[in-house]
Amino acid sequence: MKDFEYFDPTSVGEAVALLRQHGGSAKVLAGGTDLFLRMHRRVVLPDVVVDLKRIAELANLSYSDQDGLRIGATVTHGEVAEHAAVRQHYGALVTAANWVGSLQTRHRGTVVGNLCNASPAADTAPALLSYGAMVTIVGPDGQREMPLETFFQGPGRTALGPAEIVTSLRLPPPQGRRGWGYARRTRTVIDIALVSSCVVIQANNGVCDEVLVSLGAVGPVPLRATRAEAVLRGQQPRAALLAEASRVAAEECRPISDVRCSAEYRKDMVEVLSKRCLESALSMLQML
Repeated sequence: MKDFEYFDPTSVGEAVALLRQHGGSAKVLAGGTDLFLRMHRRVVLPDVVVDLKRIAELANLSYSDQDGLRIGATVTHGEVAEHAAVRQHYGALVTAANWVGSLQTRHRGTVVGNLCNASPAADTAPALLSYGAMVTIVGPDGQREMPLETFFQGPGRTALGPAEIVTSLRLPPPQGRRGWGYARRTRTVIDIALVSSCVVIQANNGVCDEVLVSLGAVGPVPLRATRAEAVLRGQQPRAALLAEASRVAAEECRPISDVRCSAEYRKDMVEVLSKRCLESALSMLQML
């Protein structure tokens, strides 16, 4: 690890100004669980580190029935998993956050920082996608918001422009009865996912009003299985429809073979895990 300049701004505007001043030589620090490891391994060697932890507004974790859930950039996985409103309204996110790394990692690493790494296997990404998460970005040209699925651009790449930072995530409030399922497969308990799947279903009068199926570690980015969603949307669930939606989800993914497992295994597990998640969501809604 080489020497670097360290800044700890107290406002978003100050942080953006520092990033603009130092250009590509600066890196943002939120929790540091990934950044410091990469610096130690000399994968990343920044001249400047901009620490966001003293910016009070970025520590905001709040919920309202009107606006939904707001997760600031320095909120940790542990804080999300333990928050009463998250546990009440966004159960799949609680499960996903509790899967992240070790206890120490969960209480240091941040949800937003993990997403900004743009790993296809990020544990919380499928849950956040299935809850319709929006990303709030601030930069030299002001503030903008975009859906999480368009924020991911490829492995390690996001839609962030020069001197931009993600200040928060926003999850819309539930609009009715919801059920969910989250599942993943790993080699060890704290290993990154080989495959992950998350389903959130909103239903009324025995019909699936909204269905969101999201997948991790089976493509260049975490992804929504929109064709699989369409199989069930507006339908009364039946066993044949669950099987068909799960099969279509496996068709939609684009896995690779690597040292951890084969593409064929990943495809097979997408079908298995998606079906289990669908069954879990519908069971919560007492529709099975």
